[in-house]
Amino acid sequence: MKITFLGAAKTVTGSCYLVETKSCKFLVDCGMFQGHSKEITLNQESFPFDVSEISFILLTHAHIDHSGRIPKIYKDGFCGTVYATKASCDLCSIMLPDSGHIQEMEAEWISRKRERAGKHAIEPLYTYQDALDCIRLFKGVNYGEAIKINDDVKVRFNDAGHILGSAMIEVWITDKGEVTKLVFSGDIGNRDIPILRDPSIIESADYLIMESTYGDRLHEDKRDKVQKFIDIVDQTVQNGGNVIIPSFAVGRTQEIIYDIHKQREKFEGKLERLLDIPVFIDSPLAISATEIFRKNLDCYDDEARQYIENGDNPLDFPGLEFTKTADESKELNERKDSIIIISASGMCEAGRIKHHLKHNLWREDSTILFVGYQAMGTLGRKLVEGAKKVKLFGEEITVKARVESIDGFSGHADRDDLLAWVSKFNRKPKKIFIVHGEEEVMNSFAGLIKSELGIETLIPDKGQSYVITGGKVIESMEKPEVSYQFKRLAVIELLETMKEEFNELAEILKTDMKDEKEDIEIDELRIKLKNLERQMVEVLK
Repeated sequence: MKITFLGAAKTVTGSCYLVETKSCKFLVDCGMFQGHSKEITLNQESFPFDVSEISFILLTHAHIDHSGRIPKIYKDGFCGTVYATKASCDLCSIMLPDSGHIQEMEAEWISRKRERAGKHAIEPLYTYQDALDCIRLFKGVNYGEAIKINDDVKVRFNDAGHILGSAMIEVWITDKGEVTKLVFSGDIGNRDIPILRDPSIIESADYLIMESTYGDRLHEDKRDKVQKFIDIVDQTVQNGGNVIIPSFAVGRTQEIIYDIHKQREKFEGKLERLLDIPVFIDSPLAISATEIFRKNLDCYDDEARQYIENGDNPLDFPGLEFTKTADESKELNERKDSIIIISASGMCEAGRIKHHLKHNLWREDSTILFVGYQAMGTLGRKLVEGAKKVKLFGEEITVKARVESIDGFSGHADRDDLLAWVSKFNRKPKKIFIVHGEEEVMNSFAGLIKSELGIETLIPDKGQSYVITGGKVIESMEKPEVSYQFKRLAVIELLETMKEEFNELAEILKTDMKDEKEDIEIDELRIKLKNLERQMVEVLK
C-alpha cells in the first residue's frame, strides 16, 4: 500500500491524499488550495495520476479546502463514487455549484483583462454546471456504519464535530491476508461547539493522518467567548459603528446565530441592547446552508435537540434578517444605524464581505470581528496581523476600524484538545503523519506528540509518497517535482511580500519624521537600502 500526500502538506488547504492498494486507487478528500497566489495556482495543475484509475473518493467534510476540486476531477473524467455523510452530501450540493459560479466569474474577469492586453481568454477551473453534475456521484453514509467498498477496503465514518456532517474516517485495507488500519482525522472539532456533538473517540489505528491547524496554541477565550462577543458588540454600538463578522457560510454562521439565541436570558442590559440591533446574514450560501442545518437534526447534540423538541428554533430569533439579493446587500452599507453583518467569505477572499470591509475598515467606530482560522496570504490574515492599509477592488483603504478575533468560535480543536484526542486511542498508532497545518506549527505539534505521547511522527512534503508494508513505513524514492511555473510564482510572491514590507517601513518612517534621536540608525538603514537597490539592479540584468 502506498500513500501520496497531494495537498494539506506543510500548508492548511488543498486536502488530498492518494491511497494505492493492490486492487484499487482512491482519494481521501479532493480539496482546493486557498491563500497565497502560489498555492491558488496549484488548483490549475493537472492531477498527477490517471483520473480514470481512481475508484472512489472518501470525503471528510464539505468545506471547499476539502471538497472544492471534486468538480474538476469529475470534469477530467472521474466517474466513481464519492462517499460522504448525508449532511456533507447536502452541503456539497449547494457549496460546489456556488464555487463553480465563483470560478466562472473569476475567469471572466481575468479574461477581460487578458483580452484588453491582446491575450487569449482563459477557461474556468470548472463551471457551475460541472459542479451541479458531479453531485450525482455522491453517496450518503451514516455515522458509525461499517461499509465494505470492495474485497480489500472497508471504511467507517465517525463524527468529527467540526461542521455539520464532518467525519474522521477509519479505513481497513487487506493486503495478502494482513489488515492495516488507517485513520484520517479530517478536521477535528473544537469541543463544546454549539449545535454539534463533540468529536468521536477512535479506539485504534496502525497509522494516523492527522490535522494540526491549531497544534501550537490554545483557544484562550473558549469559555467566555459569548461574553467577549457581547462586550465587543456593545462597545461598538455605543460608539455608533457596525460589527462586521467575516464568517464561513457553513458552520460558524449557524453557530453564532445559535449562541446569540442561547444567551438571550443572560447579560442584562448589554444583551437587551444587543437584541435591539438588527443582525443580517448577508450570504446566499449561508442562507441555504442554514436550511440544511435545520433538516439534519440527527447531527445535533442533546442541548440543540432539546430546543427543537420544545418547539424553539435555535437558528432564528427576533431581529435576524437574511439578505438574498445584491441590492439588499448594498443597502446595508447605506444605513445610518448600527448593525451586525455576518457575511462570507470567512477569510475575506471573495464574496460580499469585501464590499462591507470597503465601507467599514476606514471607520474608527466600526469593528471587524474574526471568528475562524485565517490562512496565510489571505486578506483576513493580513488584517488579524495588524495591516495598516489593504487593497480592495484596486483601492487602497486605511485600516482604522477595531480588529478583533475570538478563537473560541473556531471549528478546530486547539493544541491540548488535539493531544487529548490522540491520547484516548487504546491501541496507539505506530506513526502519525502530520498534515493540514503551517510548517512551523506542524514541527511544534510533532515535537509535542513525541514528548507527551511517545509516538513517532512524519511531516510529508507535497507530492511525497510512503509505502506501508510489513508493519513498516518506507519513504518512496519518487521525489515530488516542482514545476517551473510554481518556482516562478514563489519568486513573485516573495517580491509581493517585499513590496508590502517596504510600504510598511515607509509608513513607520513617516510617523517618526520629527524624531531626531535615531539619525545614526536612519543613516545605517539608508546604506543598507542602497546596497539592496544595487543588488536588485544586478538581478534585473
